[in-house]
Amino acid sequence: MKEPSVLDYVKAKLTFWKPATLEIPPEEPSPFMLSQVGQTPPTAEGEALPDKALGEVEVSRIEDPLVALKSLPWRSLAVLSLALAGQRAFDRPDHTLLPGLIFYVLAVGLLIWAVWKREWQTAPLPAWPERVESESPMQTQADLTVISGQLLRLSPRVSMILGISFCFIAFLSFGGNLFTWFNFTVWLLGLAFLINAFWHADISPGRQPLLNRLRVFLSQPGWRVSISRWIVLLLAVAGVAIFFRFYRLNDVPPEMFSDHAEKLLDVYDVLHGETHIFFPRNTGREGFQMYLTAAMILIFGTGYSFLSLKIGTALAGLFTLPYIYLLGKEAANKRVGMLAALFAGIAYWPNVISRVALRFSLYPLFTAPCLYYLVRGLRTRNRNDFIISGVFLGVGLHGYSPIRVLPFVVVIAVGIYLLHRQSRGWRKETVSGLALLALMSFVLFLPLLRYALETPDMFSYRTMTRMGSAERPLPGPAWQIFLQNSWNALTMFAWDDGEIWVHSVPHRPALDVVSGALFYLGVILLLLRYLRHRHWLDLFLLLSIPLLMMPSVLSLAFPAENPSLNRTGGAIIPVFLVVGLALDGLLSALDRPLASTSSAGSFPSLNRGFAVVLVAFLLSWSLIQNYDLVFKQYQHSFQLSAWNTSEIGRVIRGFADSVGRADRAWVIPYPHWVDTRLVGINASYPSTDYALWPEDLATTLNKPETKMFILKPDDGAGSGDSLELLRELYPQGLLKIYPSRVEGKDFYIYLVPPSLDE
Repeated sequence: MKEPSVLDYVKAKLTFWKPATLEIPPEEPSPFMLSQVGQTPPTAEGEALPDKALGEVEVSRIEDPLVALKSLPWRSLAVLSLALAGQRAFDRPDHTLLPGLIFYVLAVGLLIWAVWKREWQTAPLPAWPERVESESPMQTQADLTVISGQLLRLSPRVSMILGISFCFIAFLSFGGNLFTWFNFTVWLLGLAFLINAFWHADISPGRQPLLNRLRVFLSQPGWRVSISRWIVLLLAVAGVAIFFRFYRLNDVPPEMFSDHAEKLLDVYDVLHGETHIFFPRNTGREGFQMYLTAAMILIFGTGYSFLSLKIGTALAGLFTLPYIYLLGKEAANKRVGMLAALFAGIAYWPNVISRVALRFSLYPLFTAPCLYYLVRGLRTRNRNDFIISGVFLGVGLHGYSPIRVLPFVVVIAVGIYLLHRQSRGWRKETVSGLALLALMSFVLFLPLLRYALETPDMFSYRTMTRMGSAERPLPGPAWQIFLQNSWNALTMFAWDDGEIWVHSVPHRPALDVVSGALFYLGVILLLLRYLRHRHWLDLFLLLSIPLLMMPSVLSLAFPAENPSLNRTGGAIIPVFLVVGLALDGLLSALDRPLASTSSAGSFPSLNRGFAVVLVAFLLSWSLIQNYDLVFKQYQHSFQLSAWNTSEIGRVIRGFADSVGRADRAWVIPYPHWVDTRLVGINASYPSTDYALWPEDLATTLNKPETKMFILKPDDGAGSGDSLELLRELYPQGLLKIYPSRVEGKDFYIYLVPPSLDE
């Protein structure tokens, strides 16, 4: 073999984005030195060291600390400092573009240098097998692993025929936009039989079925539990995430608005027998949240309340995090997954869309597992993963309308995979897996499909009013609005998250300073990793961010609604994976000796300590800022913008429990004031609308009991107003102003004693 020349070596270094083809080995490699990216240092026995959490390394001999400091990845640390400075400049209330942009440009330039010097790089992808010698699990086999198959022992062909038959019967019985016990049971039976027909059982020699293994485990007289440090770390991450999702859940945010009234009225219908497939109230909504909230009411006994809505959506936000962790393992390693889940768990963006108690958190909830099982299925070539991915996609389509973009994302993901060398030899099986995924999601979509065929205008109304001119003409050329919306959405992480106070602190970045800086650095790192290794998953992670933001970008008729943190919620998954990849690469740089390091060693004990301090600093900064954003800034902004229906509801409840009756209290509507349905919900009378229009005030004269009227102070400021009408009808009435806890939200109480009109 021809020995490479110095020129060959220089060419290899200048084309750093390409896979490394030659390296000059060190003269005497030390077993204590940490490996370069993509390698694992051998142990004395030649085995690979286990994964390290937060930069755990073996301690080498201690040398001069001044020499040790020189081994720190100063380029990477400078990159981080510049990016943090740039993001901090963008994060200021009076932010201007130029200072932050200069810092970011310098950071990117220095980052490319650090990557060239093999200093800061993302972790390598897990191994993707080129070929599996055993029979591919993508091929159909007569394996029975679901309960129905184990009990009935049906062949795949019989199971498929039964599944298709039951699904057809269910589709016919879904007419009328109602779930019934019959069509729901038949639908699930059809799904179960189809899963049974295609499921691949683990037929490894000596491996028992899952139920048998569970039975043996439960029959043991005692169980031995071993908890590793990694498990303790994951439990700590879970604890922090639970705190951010549920701390002060009852009062952050403090008030409901009209959308919550619609949801709770739909839940009321469900619990009173109106089990709709698609809920037509308020331009139409998919039904998953209504059934989820009904379950929360039955389980926790919280009634038709804001808290019942919040518990369900907060749980949805929490259960997204394990799949972010698992996706991180698929994209790199478990440390990346842990860091991604940690920053997503404390971040203001996913936290507020989980707390606002609307369907927003259902978008990432089903997107995360759908993408995880898809990616794992493409890596392992196991058709079971495609089945599970299709199930999550199908259920997710009953959640929140923006998830309708996810089928396109799945197809694009598979298309990107098929165009890369990782799919070589498996392209036919991959297409079969995609077809299986589509079949499962289609079966679960059947109820909505039947409704869409019966009432297409209602099913697509929300989408068409945003994408087209169904509600109002487009304010400009569609392509110009699309490009501007795309730019606004892609820059929202560092610059401006929009103007919608319901689910954001308006006009600030969608990410905190630390996450924002790591995200944009991570995008560059991921792009460089793709240019070097040409792995399909890197390209997909980058493209999935704008793809999952399309429901917001495509708001062409209402561009002011873009960016919005709710319709971009699916992008939470890849965004925080990129954050985890960036921070993991920095920690690996602290664990890795540089080429210029002297033979004395790389001082891993000092680097490890510095890594711990750095992570503690970054995490503390992120924790403090996100806490302030959610529990102070968002709370304050929301309180100023929402009307105080809870206070009015408490007044009516107190009136009903003391001197009056619930049906002798009214709220006089006023433009852009409280939703009177919410007053009834807050007063624990969810089916009562307390509105009484001024022209109907005289109808109360024939009610002799004590009466109470609540009105806006603006409605008593001139002649012909509601207060003047009340005084004409009830001249002996008593007027009192109720001082709200929020400035500018006071309201009038006009009390009419019974002695005045008997």
